Amino acid sequence: MTGSEPADPAAPAPRRRGRPARTAAGAGPGARERIIAAARAEFAEHGYDKASIRGIAKGAGVDPALVHHYLGPKEKVFAAAVEVAFAPALAVPDQITADGPEQVGERLTRFILGVWDDPVTREPLLAIVRSAVANETAAAVFRDLVASRILGRIADELGVPDAGLRAELAGAHLVGIAMLRYVIKVEPLASAGLDEIVARVAPVVQHHLTGP
Repeated sequence: MTGSEPADPAAPAPRRRGRPARTAAGAGPGARERIIAAARAEFAEHGYDKASIRGIAKGAGVDPALVHHYLGPKEKVFAAAVEVAFAPALAVPDQITADGPEQVGERLTRFILGVWDDPVTREPLLAIVRSAVANETAAAVFRDLVASRILGRIADELGVPDAGLRAELAGAHLVGIAMLRYVIKVEPLASAGLDEIVARVAPVVQHHLTGP
């Protein structure tokens, strides 16, 4: 065809750079949710370093271009998967501080360890923690979520000096217990009842948050 010949009206329109075609495999309602679910499974099985956009796309039944279109590069896919896994915990600051600071240690301890104690929520958390331990990019995503979205909001409600440091010390205490109990499975901590652990740990967490 020469430059003077008209374009074929039956030819498909050219794609815009960086965007998937409308007919890309898997596009449509629920595609983003399928991608995030597949990402959680991919990161859980392979960790952050070995997980791939192609593997996530395959698990979701979509074209890899759709993963980039909906969520962006791998670190943003990981952040979206982490946020979904942490969804129950993201509402916790409002619940914990609703009735004042007097029982905040017990409420925070019971909630955080309760999330870890539930097998449904524990598995994605384990995958996230393992990725965060092994990779700095994953650690930065995890750190920002915990520091800004959970501990930072609790600190804002405490109304005490050094609230940020206090909240982070409480968080460090609970994460350490979760690691020993649910990841490393040190006995007798791993087999102790949740109520017993909360009864022993909550006063220490309360001291971190509101003690002198």
